[in-house]
Parts: sequence; C-alpha cells; structure tokens
Amino acid sequence: MTPFGFATATRIAFGPGVAAQALAAAPTMGARAFVVTGATPARAAWLVEGLADSGVAALAHACAGEPTVADAEAAVAAARGFGADLVIGVGGGAALDLAKAVAGLAQARDPLDHLEVVGRGLPLAGEPLPLIAVPTTAGTGAEVTANAVLGAPEHGRKVSLRDARLLPKLALVDPDLLIGLPRAVALASGLDAVVQVIEPYLSRMANPLTDALCRDAIPRGFAALPRLLAGEGGSAGARARADMAFTSLCGGLALANAKLGAVHGLAGVIGGRTTLAHGAICGRLAGPVLAATEAALPADHPIAPRCREVRGWIAATLGGDPAQGWETLAAFADAEGLPRIDIAGAEADVAKAAALSSSMKGAPVPLERAALEAALVACRP
Repeated sequence: MTPFGFATATRIAFGPGVAAQALAAAPTMGARAFVVTGATPARAAWLVEGLADSGVAALAHACAGEPTVADAEAAVAAARGFGADLVIGVGGGAALDLAKAVAGLAQARDPLDHLEVVGRGLPLAGEPLPLIAVPTTAGTGAEVTANAVLGAPEHGRKVSLRDARLLPKLALVDPDLLIGLPRAVALASGLDAVVQVIEPYLSRMANPLTDALCRDAIPRGFAALPRLLAGEGGSAGARARADMAFTSLCGGLALANAKLGAVHGLAGVIGGRTTLAHGAICGRLAGPVLAATEAALPADHPIAPRCREVRGWIAATLGGDPAQGWETLAAFADAEGLPRIDIAGAEADVAKAAALSSSMKGAPVPLERAALEAALVACRP
C-alpha cells in the first residue's frame, strides 16, 4: 500500500441539532467572536444571540456572495477593529471561505503574500485565529478543508489561500440547517457535493481512506439529491438532508486529501469570469468534463474501472444506461433547471488558464486543451 497522510478539522460533529454545540464551544476558544454569515444574517441570529447569553461578545458580518480578495480585506479590517479572538462561519461555502480567510489573514500584512497563482503563495506568517465552521448548505465541504477560495476579478480568476492551519478547530455538520434551503441553491450545491466525491475517487492522488469515503458517498449523494429537490417531508426528508450533508462532508474530507480534477480546475477560472455560483458551474461541467476525462484514459489505466463504476452508480440512482452515465448526469442538470455557462466564446482562454489550477494536479491524466474546449462548448446556452 502506498503511504499517505490525512488531515482534517480537529473535531467533527455530525447530526441533527449539533449546531447548538457552537454555543458551548465558543467560550473555550475566545471571548470576542467575529461571526461570518451568509447573505441572510437572520439565519444566524440564533447563534449571535446565544453567544451573548454565553458571555461571548459577537459581531456579525454578512457574506453577500462568493467572496473576493477585497471582501476578505474588508472583513479582516472589521475583525481587527472588533478585537476578535475567534471566528465562526455559519453559512454556505462562500461564508465559510470568507471565515477561513479572516482567521488566516488576521495577522497578515498583505493577502497577496499568501494567495496562490496571483500572489506569492507563502505560508501564513502567524497562527490563524481559532475557527468554528457551521455549514448551512450541502455542497462544498469547506468545513473540513484547509483553503479559502477568493475571487480575484482583476485577474479573472478564483484563487486559494491555502495553509494546513486553516482547518477549523470544530466542524458542526447539522442536516437540520438545510431546512428551507432555496431549491436553486440545493441543486447547485448538491451537484457540487457529488462532483467533490467523484473527482477525488478518480484522482491520481486517491488513497484507501478517501476511497472508502467516496465509494459510500457517491451513490448516497446521487440517490438523495432528487429527494432533497422534491422537498420530501417527514422522515424521508430528514434522511435526504442527512445523506446530502454527509456526502458534502465526505467530499470535503476527500478533496482535502486527494485533490480534485479538471471540473474544478475549469470552474475556478470560470468563476472569476461569470456571476454563476460555484456549485452551478461544477454541476454543469461535470457530465462533459468527466466524459472527456474517461475518454483520455488508456484502457489499462487503473482509474478506468472506477469511471465505469461511477457511471453504474449514476444509472442505478438517476436511471438510464450505465454506458451513458455522463450523458445522464448532464441531462439531469438540464431537467432540473441548472443554468448553462456562457463565457462568450472564451473557451480557449479558459482551458489555457485552467492548466495552472491546483485542482488540475489531481486529474488522473492531463487533458488535451482541445478536449477541455470541447467540453466547455457543450456547456454553452
């Protein structure tokens, strides 16, 4: 067996109601909490009010959309002005990314010193502030990853602030927080969640531990997503929420330790050029890019049987012929109303820029630029 390592949050708690553990944990980590919320801060009012009752001063800071470097700089300034000694992120992947950026950059002089691709990519100069992560969507798995994704509009890219110390001290994955999730968000984030267990499973850096997580989570996520979108109630709805939340958690664990692939490599570039949500981009790219990935594999490549296995899981849960699994995935995205990607004929530029992405390092084989361009064309409106 090839040696491997595995890193994750200091502690993970999963299950209905576990979000409340933040109120007991916060006073053990700090006295002044900078709380990064999603675009609707009211969804985190229970936390801000509860912290006050626990003796922890709290300042809420809304993350209106997918964060940029400028957003991170503004949030860091606010956290410093408040004297924060603890950061809590409660929201979707964007809010958690901003929370991680604030925790990591609290002692930094210039974010560009630490950003990949557009900066120097240096390790953080000081110890990050302790971080509690509470996801309210099932998608990115950001509660257990060691990077914060930030938009750099002037470069037309999304880039990462990456450091092992960005892993949260506590990750609280509460499926009940998915109740009331808008359908479009559930679709985009849910597709992102399944892609983030597929790509690590097909990664050249996969290991036995990430394989175990992905083998369970891929069929689980595909089976749960249509049920979540249908808005099932009662125990069936609770199971769908739990299965999607678990799939997302497994995706974060897997990608942090086995990397991703061409879907996310392209998504990072496209995200810097459009206003589409990251999950929607990944969900739209998944079918054609994974088909191109499998087509590029030699018949005897060790990842080839895994591609067939994933196509079988798609057929078993979404229907169709296993041989047409990638096409079935693309058709599912269409049928559920996922937006298409309009990058105004910039496919060649996007494919070229994506080659620099960290995610591409996980691809089982390098993809020819022509294959990436063809996959992008298939995503046009």
